[in-house]
Amino acid sequence: MRNGTHDERRKLRRKRRIQAIVIYTLIAIGLAWFFESQATTTMIFVRHAEKALVPVDDPGLSPEGQRRAEELARQLVDADVVAGIDAIYSTRYRRTMETAKPVADALGLEINAYDFDPNEDGEDIVDSMVKAYKGKIILVVGHSNTLPRLIADLGASKKVPPIAENEYDNLYLISIPWFGKTKTIRLRYGTPYGGEAGDDVAVSSMTQ
Repeated sequence: MRNGTHDERRKLRRKRRIQAIVIYTLIAIGLAWFFESQATTTMIFVRHAEKALVPVDDPGLSPEGQRRAEELARQLVDADVVAGIDAIYSTRYRRTMETAKPVADALGLEINAYDFDPNEDGEDIVDSMVKAYKGKIILVVGHSNTLPRLIADLGASKKVPPIAENEYDNLYLISIPWFGKTKTIRLRYGTPYGGEAGDDVAVSSMTQ
């Protein structure tokens, strides 16, 4: 009788230890999933590179623009020492697509097309990008009159200065943490802009 009671107690203790291990394992997996899903998302915004003069309605990149696009790829391919850029978005214009193409080719990524009218609210657009690639690094190629609005609608900064007609070297780095304030850093890349930033306000169309 005593041996039976002792065996039962031992089995009960073993069962409780197994249950505790299972519970702790599930908690650890849950916490790992939570922090992974809530990781910092990084968005990189750039204007398309220098455009050609013709055709007027939808020009591609000029030779200078092609060189800048290649420099952008050189800068961003190793942006993350582990994987680099995770997703690329571009408007449907040739100049934006051609700006994004060297990065896409180098990393084997597709270019996701998006449409945005700078006179409309872009919050849904940027929110969908962040939701699709939460915790990742996202490159967004746009226009002189769309980038400030998209960055502002992201909740990053409402003080992005107007981008001049011939200003192509801005690179905006937006850090979106799972908790805390979204931060904006402006960098420069490629051939530097020679004028004063914001001396020519972009018109209200997606042609810049």
